[in-house]
Amino acid sequence: MDLQIYGFLFTLFLTFAINGATLQEKTQITPPQINSNSVLVALLDSHYTELSELVEKALLLQPLEEAVTKHNITIFAPRNEALERDLDPEFKRFLLEPGNIKSLQNLLLFHMVPTRLTSWHQKNHTTLCPGEAERLSGNMVNIIHPNDIIKSDGIIHGIKKVLIPKSVQQSFNNRRNLRSISAVLPEGAPEIDPRTNRLKKKPKPVPAGAPPVLPIYSAMAPGPSLAPAPAPGPGGHHHHFDGETQVKDFIQTLLHYGGYNELADILVNLTSLATEMGRLVSEGYVLTVLAPNDEAMAKLTTDQLSEPGAPEQIMYYHLIPEYQTEESMYNSVRRFGKVKYDTLRLPHKVVAEEADGSVKFGFEEGSAYLIDPDIYTDGRISVQGIDGVLFPVEDIKVAPKSAPVVAAAGDAKVVAKQRRGKLMEVACSMMGSFCH
Repeated sequence: MDLQIYGFLFTLFLTFAINGATLQEKTQITPPQINSNSVLVALLDSHYTELSELVEKALLLQPLEEAVTKHNITIFAPRNEALERDLDPEFKRFLLEPGNIKSLQNLLLFHMVPTRLTSWHQKNHTTLCPGEAERLSGNMVNIIHPNDIIKSDGIIHGIKKVLIPKSVQQSFNNRRNLRSISAVLPEGAPEIDPRTNRLKKKPKPVPAGAPPVLPIYSAMAPGPSLAPAPAPGPGGHHHHFDGETQVKDFIQTLLHYGGYNELADILVNLTSLATEMGRLVSEGYVLTVLAPNDEAMAKLTTDQLSEPGAPEQIMYYHLIPEYQTEESMYNSVRRFGKVKYDTLRLPHKVVAEEADGSVKFGFEEGSAYLIDPDIYTDGRISVQGIDGVLFPVEDIKVAPKSAPVVAAAGDAKVVAKQRRGKLMEVACSMMGSFCH
């Protein structure tokens, strides 16, 4: 009798256990299954790399996976340049801050409509961005690649500019306004900065190694003068970069490398650019030097170098206020075609493009190829050897085409040889331990 009771109780317990496990399996929510042919997978594998990276950073993959399993979606994908270059740098930093992930999500969801739109109609559409006020109107979208990617559960249109919802713009404006509010203490008579024609403000303390406070153009010396313009460097008067030593090193590297003595001569003897470059690097700025070789410098006529300030203007056009290596410049021209780099000769830019597996600078008549990559790279100064002297397109058009170049070439070479002969002597006298 006891065995029968125990057997009955065991059977009853086993039945409850099996039924409970079955019920638990039924109540579990299975994650949505995404087809490999989904529009979301196509976006991640498409040429809209900037948008796909932001989608991953915003942790939107799972919500979008759930959205495409419920209904078709239309994605308006901005071109990479719109997200990488055209976007305000301060606004982009605001979006990428960890505390502003909600704003980043809303901005990305504002580019997605929960329906299939094969053609764009000039009317308002509801987006995946939460909030009734966040509707996409017809005049906001400039489609440049309609029906770029078509899948069974959605479609992607390429657009020219980033769409910014009102809520995100308001959050950014509030953040910027809060930063600008500060108490002003009574001080003496205001001082005018002669370089910017604006009121001088007391510089805030800058941590060691921080980027410079002023743009590099404001820190440059006012004209071809030996007197450097005062500019706040990292940490105030105590510089954290030894720019003078780094400039000496790179000029000495040019001399040892061979074939760039004329450039070193101009930097040290004909101008005060070596001193100014050392000061800029000491204050935290970075420079890329496009260095013409001796053969290219020998083609310069005496008239081109004899005008007041001409050597400085020529060299300023070869100084890029960025740190670029041969690899970074080549990757840029391979990806974007033509790239314009700012130079220290405002407002002129130098154009770079890919040609014959290398980087070509300048325009057709006055172009130069990168022939000696990474002659000197130390993280602050980068020197790239080129086979021509670059001029802005305006100077190329003004230059007379019928000038007796052949007759003047011999004179130019004689002058160049004289400068080269005096290079080491004058460099040692001007810069101390330069040649040791």
